[in-house]
Amino acid sequence: MTTAPEFADELQQVLPADLPNRDAVIQKCALHLALIVEANEYLNLTRIVSPREAAIKHVLDSVLPWRLFLGARRVLDAGTGAGFPGIPLALVLPDIRFTLSESIQKKARFVEGALAKLELPNVTVSSQRAEELTKSAPIDILTARALAPLPKALDLFGPALKKGMRALLYKGPDTQQEIADAERELKKFRLRAEVAVTYDLPDSLGTRTIIRLDLP
Repeated sequence: MTTAPEFADELQQVLPADLPNRDAVIQKCALHLALIVEANEYLNLTRIVSPREAAIKHVLDSVLPWRLFLGARRVLDAGTGAGFPGIPLALVLPDIRFTLSESIQKKARFVEGALAKLELPNVTVSSQRAEELTKSAPIDILTARALAPLPKALDLFGPALKKGMRALLYKGPDTQQEIADAERELKKFRLRAEVAVTYDLPDSLGTRTIIRLDLP
């Protein structure tokens, strides 16, 4: 079973040198990944367990667009799963309050247990669905990886976005087609969708695009 020091070695290699709070990100994300591997024995959290691939696809992928979150006070991570991108981003940006939404109870309990060990005071977990949380909690940014296709995401979160919240959604390379497919929903809520940033992961592990949704 992979240990935290093994994950830390890989994170040391792949994380950018100018990443804020880099040492804390390495230390605590390594522990987080080790906890995931341990829990994976009885809970299906991820198929990615090799140290380098996990460091790149889970942590590096989560933190590369950190600058897009600057200025926010409260961020909601919708469908956080094992805690991505919320936990790595919360380590990079400790002045921002993060709420991690996970409606699958077993996963929510895992994330709660992980947070207790990681000691992250700026993060809370909720088993409420993210679309319900946007109705009751003040949120500046909604973010998510592997969320529903854009038309579905807009149906879920369009009303909240219309009130001034913005979304930063982690997507793959085919975003222009997704944006085209969501034309009807974008018009319905009078929102715009644009590519905020695109980046390639190391080791040919894929291209990631962040779609920003907000009011024009």
